[in-house]
Amino acid sequence: MFGLDLPLVWFILIAFLFAGYFLLEGFDFGVGILLPFVGRTEAKRSAMLRTIGPVWDGNEVWLITAGGALFAAFPEWYASMFSGFYLPLFLILLGLIVRIVGLEWRTKVDTDYWRAWCDRGIIVGSWLPPVLWGVAVANLIRGVPDNAGLVYPLLNPFGLLGGLALTAVFVLHGLTFLRLKTAGELRERAGALLTPVAALALILGGAFAVAAQFLYGKDWTWVATGLAAVGLLIGIFGALRGRDGIAFSATSIAVIAVTVLAFGAMFPMVWPGMDLWAAASSEYTLKFMTWSAILITPLVLLYQGWTYWVFRKRITAHTVSA
Repeated sequence: MFGLDLPLVWFILIAFLFAGYFLLEGFDFGVGILLPFVGRTEAKRSAMLRTIGPVWDGNEVWLITAGGALFAAFPEWYASMFSGFYLPLFLILLGLIVRIVGLEWRTKVDTDYWRAWCDRGIIVGSWLPPVLWGVAVANLIRGVPDNAGLVYPLLNPFGLLGGLALTAVFVLHGLTFLRLKTAGELRERAGALLTPVAALALILGGAFAVAAQFLYGKDWTWVATGLAAVGLLIGIFGALRGRDGIAFSATSIAVIAVTVLAFGAMFPMVWPGMDLWAAASSEYTLKFMTWSAILITPLVLLYQGWTYWVFRKRITAHTVSA
């Protein structure tokens, strides 16, 4: 099709979908993780959840789309990954379900006891997926052990560093989002946590990016590594100076850059003994998918952009006063 290498095109498109998922769902996870630290009262917790309320379910569509594209474009990779990572992916799904239940059912019963249990579900469901995604991505970069189904081989030093790093970066991303979307006491409380969160994100995220680049990166992925570092630094500096838009934009760039680094480092071997061309569907299938993507993707991006524009205003200070 137009002389394009369609398996390579779809590898890039799937990287784009996962970058969009980590970018958008990343701050959702960050807000959920920060819930017990920033939301000390019911009014503050409720306000925190309202910042992601209109968008969190739309953000999860990126994961569904990425999974569907992976299944259609690279069925061999999809089958191998869901078999080799069966338990981690099952736990990710379980965490997402628990989180969804907490978010959807939190206001159904007006008692402190009910809300406390829903909050626990939101917190656990916000911690579990980023940790496991980080472990999975790190092992895809380094090469998946043959006995990965036993889980413990995935918990190697590089895999554990990936889990901690991705979680720390998501928490910083969620913190800059909270600062962008709130005002008054809640915004100040979020700012008070900036120093420890920023330190963890810099140390863990920096260590993972450097290790991934030196051990598995390509020459061109130095660009992604540099963008990730610059994004984190500008994000922290912008947050400290109260430039919330700059801070959130910068952490967004950092999340996207880390995703690019991860996919670039694993290229072209998507699984041990399997490159992306061996894993790809037939040319006819990829052509059909490409035309579908050309027609549908702009509409989806416009719709989601419109959603964020409609809910762009901050939650005012009086909304979160205790």
